[in-house]
Amino acid sequence: MKEIDFSGCPIMSSLSGERIKNLFEKIEFKINTYKKGDIVARQGSPCKYLNILLAGSVKTEMVAENGSVMTIENIAAVRPLASAFLFAENNIFPVDVIATDFCRIISIPRDEVLKMFQKDAGFLESYIKYNSNKTQFLSTRLQTLNIKTIKGKLAFYILEGLNKNLVLNPGTNKFRMDRNQTELAKYFGVSRPALARCISEMEGENIILIEHKEVKVINRAALQNLLG
Repeated sequence: MKEIDFSGCPIMSSLSGERIKNLFEKIEFKINTYKKGDIVARQGSPCKYLNILLAGSVKTEMVAENGSVMTIENIAAVRPLASAFLFAENNIFPVDVIATDFCRIISIPRDEVLKMFQKDAGFLESYIKYNSNKTQFLSTRLQTLNIKTIKGKLAFYILEGLNKNLVLNPGTNKFRMDRNQTELAKYFGVSRPALARCISEMEGENIILIEHKEVKVINRAALQNLLG
Protein backbone atom coordinates (compact mmCIF):
# COMPACT_ATOMS: atom_id res chain seq x y z
CA MET A 1 0.00 0.00 0.00
CA LYS A 2 3.01 2.33 -0.32
CA GLU A 3 1.58 3.88 -3.48
CA ILE A 4 -1.63 4.95 -1.70
CA ASP A 5 -1.54 7.84 0.76
CA PHE A 6 -4.21 7.61 3.47
CA SER A 7 -2.83 10.48 5.54
CA GLY A 8 -5.68 12.68 6.68
CA CYS A 9 -8.31 9.99 6.13
CA PRO A 10 -10.46 10.09 9.31
CA ILE A 11 -11.17 6.36 9.38
CA MET A 12 -7.44 5.58 9.35
CA SER A 13 -5.97 8.59 11.13
CA SER A 14 -5.12 6.56 14.24
CA LEU A 15 -3.18 3.94 12.29
CA SER A 16 0.53 3.94 11.52
CA GLY A 17 1.80 3.27 8.00
CA GLU A 18 2.77 -0.25 9.02
CA ARG A 19 -0.67 -0.98 10.44
CA ILE A 20 -2.33 0.30 7.27
CA LYS A 21 -0.05 -1.91 5.20
CA ASN A 22 -1.00 -4.94 7.33
CA LEU A 23 -4.66 -3.95 7.12
CA PHE A 24 -4.65 -4.29 3.33
CA GLU A 25 -2.69 -7.56 3.13
CA LYS A 26 -4.72 -10.15 1.20
CA ILE A 27 -7.60 -7.66 0.85
CA GLU A 28 -9.26 -7.23 -2.55
CA PHE A 29 -9.93 -3.72 -3.82
CA LYS A 30 -9.98 -1.68 -7.01
CA ILE A 31 -9.06 1.90 -7.88
CA ASN A 32 -11.09 3.94 -10.35
CA THR A 33 -10.54 7.42 -11.77
CA TYR A 34 -13.17 9.99 -12.73
CA LYS A 35 -12.95 13.28 -14.61
CA LYS A 36 -14.80 16.46 -13.69
CA GLY A 37 -18.55 16.05 -14.18
CA ASP A 38 -18.53 12.23 -14.06
CA ILE A 39 -21.18 10.50 -11.94
CA VAL A 40 -19.46 8.48 -9.24
CA ALA A 41 -22.72 7.09 -7.82
CA ARG A 42 -26.42 7.62 -8.45
CA GLN A 43 -28.98 8.29 -5.74
CA GLY A 44 -30.74 5.00 -5.00
CA SER A 45 -27.97 2.78 -6.40
CA PRO A 46 -26.62 -0.05 -4.19
CA CYS A 47 -23.80 0.82 -1.80
CA LYS A 48 -21.68 -2.36 -1.91
CA TYR A 49 -18.19 -0.92 -1.42
CA LEU A 50 -16.34 1.26 1.02
CA ASN A 51 -15.33 4.07 -1.32
CA ILE A 52 -12.51 6.36 -0.21
CA LEU A 53 -11.73 9.50 -2.18
CA LEU A 54 -7.93 9.47 -2.50
CA ALA A 55 -7.50 12.51 -4.73
CA GLY A 56 -9.72 15.30 -6.03
CA SER A 57 -13.14 16.37 -4.82
CA VAL A 58 -16.81 15.50 -5.26
CA LYS A 59 -20.17 17.04 -4.46
CA THR A 60 -23.28 15.25 -3.29
CA GLU A 61 -26.66 16.38 -4.61
CA MET A 62 -30.31 15.57 -4.04
CA VAL A 63 -33.48 16.61 -5.89
CA ALA A 64 -35.67 18.73 -3.59
CA GLU A 65 -39.47 18.52 -3.39
CA ASN A 66 -39.82 21.53 -5.69
CA GLY A 67 -37.67 19.83 -8.33
CA SER A 68 -34.58 21.95 -7.75
CA VAL A 69 -31.19 20.32 -7.25
CA MET A 70 -29.83 20.77 -3.74
CA THR A 71 -26.16 20.43 -2.84
CA ILE A 72 -25.82 18.42 0.36
CA GLU A 73 -22.05 18.47 0.81
CA ASN A 74 -18.74 19.20 -0.92
CA ILE A 75 -16.09 16.57 -0.11
CA ALA A 76 -12.35 16.83 -0.69
CA ALA A 77 -9.78 14.04 -0.45
CA VAL A 78 -8.97 12.11 1.62
CA ARG A 79 -12.46 11.10 2.78
CA PRO A 80 -14.83 8.09 2.75
CA LEU A 81 -17.99 8.37 0.65
CA ALA A 82 -21.33 7.24 2.14
CA SER A 83 -19.52 4.94 4.57
CA ALA A 84 -22.43 5.08 7.04
CA PHE A 85 -24.69 3.35 4.49
CA LEU A 86 -22.42 0.41 3.66
CA PHE A 87 -23.79 -1.76 6.47
CA ALA A 88 -27.35 -0.43 6.48
CA GLU A 89 -30.21 -2.86 5.87
CA ASN A 90 -31.28 -0.63 2.97
CA ASN A 91 -27.75 0.04 1.75
CA ILE A 92 -28.26 2.51 -1.07
CA PHE A 93 -26.70 5.87 -1.89
CA PRO A 94 -28.95 8.65 -0.51
CA VAL A 95 -27.54 11.21 -2.96
CA ASP A 96 -25.87 11.61 -6.34
CA VAL A 97 -22.07 11.77 -6.06
CA ILE A 98 -20.47 13.89 -8.80
CA ALA A 99 -16.78 14.53 -9.45
CA THR A 100 -15.93 18.24 -9.32
CA ASP A 101 -12.41 17.68 -10.63
CA PHE A 102 -10.19 14.69 -11.49
CA CYS A 103 -10.79 12.03 -8.83
CA ARG A 104 -9.14 8.81 -7.74
CA ILE A 105 -11.26 6.47 -5.61
CA ILE A 106 -10.43 3.15 -3.96
CA SER A 107 -13.37 0.74 -3.64
CA ILE A 108 -13.25 -2.09 -1.08
CA PRO A 109 -16.02 -4.73 -1.09
CA ARG A 110 -18.20 -4.92 2.02
CA ASP A 111 -17.00 -8.42 2.99
CA GLU A 112 -13.38 -7.27 2.71
CA VAL A 113 -14.12 -4.36 5.05
CA LEU A 114 -15.42 -6.87 7.61
CA LYS A 115 -12.09 -8.69 7.37
CA MET A 116 -10.31 -5.38 8.00
CA PHE A 117 -12.40 -4.82 11.13
CA GLN A 118 -11.32 -8.23 12.41
CA LYS A 119 -7.68 -7.46 11.64
CA ASP A 120 -7.46 -4.16 13.49
CA ALA A 121 -9.79 -3.01 16.27
CA GLY A 122 -8.37 0.52 15.94
CA PHE A 123 -9.67 0.72 12.39
CA LEU A 124 -13.10 -0.47 13.54
CA GLU A 125 -13.17 2.16 16.29
CA SER A 126 -12.16 4.97 13.91
CA TYR A 127 -14.79 3.84 11.40
CA ILE A 128 -17.56 3.88 14.02
CA LYS A 129 -16.44 7.26 15.41
CA TYR A 130 -16.33 8.85 11.97
CA ASN A 131 -19.79 7.62 11.05
CA SER A 132 -21.21 8.77 14.39
CA ASN A 133 -19.87 12.27 13.70
CA LYS A 134 -21.26 12.07 10.18
CA THR A 135 -24.69 11.30 11.60
CA GLN A 136 -24.52 14.54 13.57
CA PHE A 137 -23.73 16.43 10.34
CA LEU A 138 -26.66 14.79 8.53
CA SER A 139 -28.95 15.62 11.45
CA THR A 140 -28.01 19.30 11.14
CA ARG A 141 -28.50 19.12 7.38
CA LEU A 142 -31.96 17.60 7.88
CA GLN A 143 -32.87 20.50 10.16
CA THR A 144 -31.98 22.90 7.35
CA LEU A 145 -34.13 20.97 4.86
CA ASN A 146 -37.11 20.99 7.24
CA ILE A 147 -37.11 24.78 7.56
CA LYS A 148 -39.60 26.04 4.98
CA THR A 149 -38.64 29.70 4.49
CA ILE A 150 -35.44 30.94 2.85
CA LYS A 151 -34.93 33.43 5.68
CA GLY A 152 -35.25 30.60 8.17
CA LYS A 153 -32.71 28.46 6.32
CA LEU A 154 -30.30 31.39 6.14
CA ALA A 155 -30.80 32.22 9.82
CA PHE A 156 -30.08 28.61 10.81
CA TYR A 157 -26.96 28.53 8.63
CA ILE A 158 -25.67 31.81 10.08
CA LEU A 159 -26.34 30.80 13.70
CA GLU A 160 -24.58 27.45 13.15
CA GLY A 161 -21.56 29.24 11.68
CA LEU A 162 -21.50 31.82 14.45
CA ASN A 163 -21.75 29.19 17.19
CA LYS A 164 -18.82 27.25 15.71
CA ASN A 165 -16.75 30.43 15.49
CA LEU A 166 -17.57 31.35 19.10
CA VAL A 167 -15.74 28.21 20.26
CA LEU A 168 -12.51 29.60 18.78
CA ASN A 169 -13.25 33.31 19.20
CA PRO A 170 -15.45 33.95 22.28
CA GLY A 171 -17.44 37.17 22.18
CA THR A 172 -17.31 37.66 18.41
CA ASN A 173 -20.34 38.52 16.30
CA LYS A 174 -18.72 37.66 12.97
CA PHE A 175 -17.75 34.59 10.98
CA ARG A 176 -16.68 33.75 7.43
CA MET A 177 -19.06 31.67 5.32
CA ASP A 178 -17.72 28.58 3.58
CA ARG A 179 -19.91 29.22 0.50
CA ASN A 180 -20.61 32.11 -1.86
CA GLN A 181 -24.21 33.12 -2.66
CA THR A 182 -24.48 30.82 -5.68
CA GLU A 183 -23.25 27.83 -3.66
CA LEU A 184 -25.44 28.78 -0.71
CA ALA A 185 -28.55 29.00 -2.89
CA LYS A 186 -27.86 25.49 -4.19
CA TYR A 187 -27.22 24.30 -0.63
CA PHE A 188 -30.69 25.57 0.33
CA GLY A 189 -32.33 24.34 -2.89
CA VAL A 190 -33.52 27.83 -3.87
CA SER A 191 -32.76 30.30 -6.67
CA ARG A 192 -29.91 32.76 -6.27
CA PRO A 193 -32.17 35.83 -6.88
CA ALA A 194 -34.56 34.64 -4.14
CA LEU A 195 -31.67 34.23 -1.69
CA ALA A 196 -30.24 37.63 -2.66
CA ARG A 197 -33.63 39.26 -1.92
CA CYS A 198 -33.74 37.66 1.53
CA ILE A 199 -30.22 38.82 2.34
CA SER A 200 -31.10 42.34 1.21
CA GLU A 201 -34.25 42.36 3.35
CA MET A 202 -32.42 41.04 6.43
CA GLU A 203 -29.71 43.66 5.98
CA GLY A 204 -32.41 46.34 5.62
CA GLU A 205 -33.95 45.13 8.89
CA ASN A 206 -30.54 45.46 10.61
CA ILE A 207 -30.38 41.74 11.41
CA ILE A 208 -27.15 40.94 9.54
CA LEU A 209 -24.54 42.54 7.35
CA ILE A 210 -22.74 40.50 4.68
CA GLU A 211 -19.63 41.68 2.85
CA HIS A 212 -18.29 39.09 0.41
CA LYS A 213 -18.25 35.96 2.62
CA GLU A 214 -17.98 37.72 5.99
CA VAL A 215 -21.19 37.83 8.04
CA LYS A 216 -21.73 40.25 10.89
CA VAL A 217 -24.66 39.39 13.17
CA ILE A 218 -26.36 42.58 14.37
CA ASN A 219 -29.51 41.13 15.94
CA ARG A 220 -29.13 37.54 17.09
CA ALA A 221 -32.58 37.42 18.68
CA ALA A 222 -34.17 38.32 15.34
CA LEU A 223 -32.27 35.45 13.71
CA GLN A 224 -33.59 33.05 16.35
CA ASN A 225 -37.14 34.26 15.67
CA LEU A 226 -36.79 33.42 11.97
CA LEU A 227 -36.36 29.74 12.81
CA GLY A 228 -40.07 29.56 13.50
